[in-house]
Amino acid sequence: MDRLTLVFPGALVLFLLLIFIEYLPRLRAPGVFPRDARRWTRRDSVLAGGITLAYAIVAFLGLGNTAGARSYCRFERRDELTIELPEPSEISAVRYFSVLGTGEYQLEFSPDGRSWTEAGKLEQSYVEILKWNTAELAPERPAARYLRLRASDFLCLGELALFGPDGALLAPVSFDGQPDAPALFDEQERIPEKYDYRNSSYFDEIYHARTALEHIENVHPYEISHPPLGKLILSLGIRLFGLSPFGWRFSGTLTGVLMLPAMYLFLKKMFGGTAVPACCTTVFATDFMHYVQTRIATIDSYAVFFILLMYLFFWLYWEAPREKRGSWLPPLALSGLCFGLGAAAKWVCIYAGAGLGLLWLLDRIFRGIGQCRDGRKDAYIRETAENVLWCILFFIAVPALVYYVSYWPYGTARGMSGPGTLFSRDYLKLVLDNQSYMFSYHSGVTATHPYSSVWWQWLLDIRPILYYLDSDGAGGHVSFGAWVNPALCWGGLLALLCVLWRALRWRDRTALFIIVGYFAQLLPWLFVTRVVFAYHYFPSTVFLLLALGYVFRDMELNTGLRRGLWSFTGVSAALFALFYPALRGLPVADWFGRSFLKWMPTWPF
Repeated sequence: MDRLTLVFPGALVLFLLLIFIEYLPRLRAPGVFPRDARRWTRRDSVLAGGITLAYAIVAFLGLGNTAGARSYCRFERRDELTIELPEPSEISAVRYFSVLGTGEYQLEFSPDGRSWTEAGKLEQSYVEILKWNTAELAPERPAARYLRLRASDFLCLGELALFGPDGALLAPVSFDGQPDAPALFDEQERIPEKYDYRNSSYFDEIYHARTALEHIENVHPYEISHPPLGKLILSLGIRLFGLSPFGWRFSGTLTGVLMLPAMYLFLKKMFGGTAVPACCTTVFATDFMHYVQTRIATIDSYAVFFILLMYLFFWLYWEAPREKRGSWLPPLALSGLCFGLGAAAKWVCIYAGAGLGLLWLLDRIFRGIGQCRDGRKDAYIRETAENVLWCILFFIAVPALVYYVSYWPYGTARGMSGPGTLFSRDYLKLVLDNQSYMFSYHSGVTATHPYSSVWWQWLLDIRPILYYLDSDGAGGHVSFGAWVNPALCWGGLLALLCVLWRALRWRDRTALFIIVGYFAQLLPWLFVTRVVFAYHYFPSTVFLLLALGYVFRDMELNTGLRRGLWSFTGVSAALFALFYPALRGLPVADWFGRSFLKWMPTWPF
């Protein structure tokens, strides 16, 4: 860590303190925009569309190779494949792209097709799925005209590259034993020089991208520690663009793009105006966690997207008048549907659902106090009874159905078919058994990780998670990780404290809504003892942004504070530009990382 690096966090802290010190004397009863200011206008369409388009270009740029193993060879247990070369050759290296299944291929060489010598193994463990790997070859091996592969189990191999002594690719002339063997050599021009994140899977992509492909291939999934819906959404990108890094990362990245107009709409409906939603959405677009986490083929993107939507629709319900059912029933129904979709993607959305339950209860209490005071107790009881029945439908029955049906691929992989599958005991048992497994798995994880963190470190950005690191050995490296933009992390925390004060001092409903949403996502992690990471804070950033929007609204209403709103947005964008190489995975010099990016000793740059 270089002393120069301390200048940047110090300057940011000073900047944030100046903004909030100037804001604190105005921390009184909140001001509001006129209700007309919450109506969507053409200007909002231009701003939301422009921010979203700009972010989409940056997000999809360099996402990963678009070319991959579009065809592959399937092996059953003990299946053999014999490959004939034009003439006997020394094999200097064997590289291969693993697709599905775990096990190994036994590799043998022969000069004549009759006498065989063990030459090595092609390992295909769970950590080597959807990756380019190099075979372990025996130190002494004969020249070979024939090569034989024997699979230890059901395995799929995407591509095989054989290199001669001069490093040139060797082209086979015939195959025997597997009808789809030519698929192993039909994309030789796509063989990369080495493994990297652009051509192979990394981190939990080895689980989730693999599961998405298994659903496409109607194979019972290896990874069953999360509900299926997130992987089913992920599989759409593979269906559209093929089995390539771009394909398996597409759906998550598109979801990250769609979060921006949803966030803009949320801020517009909550606070009004144009500056507040435009600035906060820009801060969201330049958040490190949002950018990195949605570009990796894991299920967190979908969970956060559905959390954002369920709270957006619940806010519309929260603010709607209760006199007309048509004003509050549709958003309540949509909130429940998004809760069901989120829970079917990742259990973390159940935490968000608990927050909605608390908000619903508070809303009933507040409205009950007002109606009873006005002598409308009977009307309140009838309204509450009706509301409870609708909530049972929208937040229990519909989510349970969505969750239950999401396991359909598990059933078809077990040979079940037809609409009657959903009503069979075998399907019900399959679903219930998976719930038991997921609970025992997550409660019993004892593994450690060098870049794990705990909840209090998330609040201050103390420990990012490093996803990828590759040193060039000449004073440079390529790396990227996930953590929250310090402007949002630290500034959002200060804003949250201001919002908390407003909720306690003035009983402000908007402030209360934000506080409940934030702590619904954070508090459960205080009691989780398994290994956790910085990306588990991702859902909480939604409410950090809303807290900033709350403060920004006051700044917008106070002419003397507007410069704080715009300068904060500019600083967030500047930090994104500074750290872009460590978010995208661009080559940087080691000295640049030490002097400009390593703000804390625990930051892995």
